[in-house]
Amino acid sequence: MLSDVKTRSIIIQVVLVTVVLAFAMVLVNTTFANLKARGIPIGFDFLAMPSRIVISEAILTYKSRDPYYWAIVVGLANTVFISAVVIFFSSILGLVVGITRLSSNPLAAGSCRVWVELARNSPPIVLLIFLYSLWWKVLPPVGEALNPFPGVYVSMRGFAIPAVSVDLSSTGLLAAAGIIALGVSCLVTLRKMASPLVVVATAIATGTVALWLADARFFIEWPVFSGSNFSGGSELTPELSTILIGLTIYTTGFVAEIVRGGVLSVSRGQWDAGHSLGLPRSKILRLIVIPQMLRVILPPLNSQYINVVKNSTLAIAVGYPDFLAVMNTIISKSSHSIEGVFIILAVYLLLNLTLSSVANWYNRRIAIVER
Repeated sequence: MLSDVKTRSIIIQVVLVTVVLAFAMVLVNTTFANLKARGIPIGFDFLAMPSRIVISEAILTYKSRDPYYWAIVVGLANTVFISAVVIFFSSILGLVVGITRLSSNPLAAGSCRVWVELARNSPPIVLLIFLYSLWWKVLPPVGEALNPFPGVYVSMRGFAIPAVSVDLSSTGLLAAAGIIALGVSCLVTLRKMASPLVVVATAIATGTVALWLADARFFIEWPVFSGSNFSGGSELTPELSTILIGLTIYTTGFVAEIVRGGVLSVSRGQWDAGHSLGLPRSKILRLIVIPQMLRVILPPLNSQYINVVKNSTLAIAVGYPDFLAVMNTIISKSSHSIEGVFIILAVYLLLNLTLSSVANWYNRRIAIVER
């Protein structure tokens, strides 16, 4: 039996897994016994207790009397919001900067190279602290706020921007949900049968009908200076603005280099074929080069997106209450350090595995199928 390679491999793997599990059980039992002997509480019952902690900024509604588990959800929502915004804007800017680095214009290519080199060779925490200090040294007081665009004000207290609110009719929501479901099924069917223009037109028509059935009314609330601050609209604090701008600048440098390498990976013959068809450079990039380079850049892009989630923990350096900052407060207040660290590890592992799964799924979709 042991002479068979496959059987021997299975036995070795089973033995290794058994040893690892046994070691983990001994470690857990010893830890629990030591904590019990010292009278240190263990367990997750504390999550249902009122948190009594203050979260200065929250995407979701939060009050100090809410339980610990809701404080964790609020901190997680802040981290997901930061990561999603940074990933979105750094992807767009990275595409532009990466392609511009290959431009024949020396000023444009040189400017993008400076951006890339500064971003790649600067510690992100130094960049965040530098940007955060600019709010108080460069920007004017709130009474003298800059007004670069209509309804947008910039001061040492952050950005004041217009807010858009939507009023939906409760009676029409069910019908709107049905139309959306029908529209999604039509899009799935049309995606392989119709042109992209028809798919986009169908999506717009579905959204328009759904909003009409839900009797949606949109309201724009403009910020107005009154007293000593702005009222109305939405506010982006210096802390939130710093983490969003800083991480976007930092991540864009890495994404741009990935994009540049992806463009260079497409053979010169593809460009020549596009030129022979009379296509301009922009259409060659959009129709020929970018679809091919996606297969090359997606794995390193996935790594950068995971780094964005991990780098979001640097929000604690500028005082923004992300998931890690909230968990640190919960650990110090509840004295459940082991459970808190376990929650931190589990949440970041779940976020990164989710990102990897989505990227791997898309990578399989665009992969070349060999016959």
